[in-house]
Amino acid sequence: MAASEPRKIFLTGASSGIGLETARLLTQHGCEVWGTSRDILRLPQVPGFHPVRMDLTSFDSIREGFAEALREAGAFEALINNAGDGAFGPLETMPAEMVREQFQVLVDAPLELIRLALPKMRERDRGVILNVTSLAAQFPIPFMAPYSAAKSALSSFTQGLRVELSNTSIHVVELRPGDIQTLFHERTKQATAAASTEDQRRLKAAWDTQVRNMVAAPPPERVARAVLRVITVSNPPPVLVVGGFFQARVTPLGARLLPLRLLEWALRRYYRL
Repeated sequence: MAASEPRKIFLTGASSGIGLETARLLTQHGCEVWGTSRDILRLPQVPGFHPVRMDLTSFDSIREGFAEALREAGAFEALINNAGDGAFGPLETMPAEMVREQFQVLVDAPLELIRLALPKMRERDRGVILNVTSLAAQFPIPFMAPYSAAKSALSSFTQGLRVELSNTSIHVVELRPGDIQTLFHERTKQATAAASTEDQRRLKAAWDTQVRNMVAAPPPERVARAVLRVITVSNPPPVLVVGGFFQARVTPLGARLLPLRLLEWALRRYYRL
């Protein structure tokens, strides 16, 4: 790629939070960004940004949106699977459709986009696939089991794909944010009405803990800066954890060193369960 040629990036979930800040930062650094949202009017209007209408719950929408963007771009140096949403509630009362949608948006859609992006990357023998997972892939969030499980699945897929592509110059990276100050928590779907009285107490404790964490969480710009580093360095790390000091440094160390029973005890205490 010529030094003067801008990097062309495909980014999902570009209308708010981490995705919006990533789109702004990448375009400020000379990248051309094709960013998606179900509502194209919510996407930013900045130089270098190309809006893409895409509904990640629909394979037809994914394929049509990516094909149109690829025709415009010619090729993408990076695919960033960032979009996501959450569902909160006891698993036994959570509607099956809500659970399925978590896996569609957080697992099936990213994998479909990878399948669409890989042929051109293989042809050019270069590129970056960056999957934004979550610290919840390691430390499941109480009453968000489908979200945590979907992020864990995407994490495993990322590792497997990295080994599959180890004979190429394509980099496969997992970016694992902790709590980040966005509207994600406020937009999380809730399925709590049918919960028992005891579960209502525990639900409130877990939810209130997340609210407190969001107040103290770092801004999405911190994740955007990590994304910029990943797509601009020659040899990005396979996994990158981003968040406050405790979540980004102490928590991963605990996951490696502490026995499972002690980790689960710590989670219960952390969420006041």
